[in-house]
Amino acid sequence: MASLPLQDRVAIVTGSSRGIGKEIALHLASLGARLVINYTSNSNNADSVAAEINANQTTFRAITVRADVSDPEGVKSLFDSAEEAFKSPVHILVNSAGVLDAKYPTIANTTVESFDRIMNINLKGAFLCTKEAANRLKRGGGGRIILLTSSLVAALKICMGAYTASKAAVEAMTKILAKELKGTGITANCVAPGPIATEMFFEGKTEEMVKKTEEESPFGRLGETKDVAPVVGFLATDASEWVNGQIIRVNGGYV
Repeated sequence: MASLPLQDRVAIVTGSSRGIGKEIALHLASLGARLVINYTSNSNNADSVAAEINANQTTFRAITVRADVSDPEGVKSLFDSAEEAFKSPVHILVNSAGVLDAKYPTIANTTVESFDRIMNINLKGAFLCTKEAANRLKRGGGGRIILLTSSLVAALKICMGAYTASKAAVEAMTKILAKELKGTGITANCVAPGPIATEMFFEGKTEEMVKKTEEESPFGRLGETKDVAPVVGFLATDASEWVNGQIIRVNGGYV
């Protein structure tokens, strides 16, 4: 029987206890990967994801690691834990952890505290994760760095200034990183979802705001986590080797 495309490769997915990150972790596991499920506060959610992956397996395929991606030591612990648990270098990093300001303020009304929080998690977190990955991912082929950004970078909607700026910076960093990794066999790409029906998306939004967003889509609906995970899965496999330094907007034509 042919092996799965990610058979026994080790993947870290940050922010994978819920939402898009959870769906990505489950999808990579279905492709054969061994997973580090990262979370910051809700251990029950993370344990549930790991249990789903480990169900009916003869050996464990997923572990959970609590870590703040904006803390260098926390990020280091993700890689240390993966290498120790699976006795293997890490092959794949998916940086899915992210936050936004659910009050949706204009730039003029964005507090410094909110701006700092968004930049710490979304930009600094992405930097620390990619820095660690660039130094520790398996060389010689199969190494994959995949960062979740946002289609808002293309849409440039009002009241999302700090969040959009954080994701735009990640996209620029990823394009440069792909060039800097020349000779390693590691690729670096971004997946930029449009509006996805997750807790994070619905937080702070009125029914009218949600309906307006749905009407802006050619499909007349919000995206679902299952619309995003297979794209990340493709980028994690050998089939994507010639895709490098790219921003893939997964939004159903939203922008």
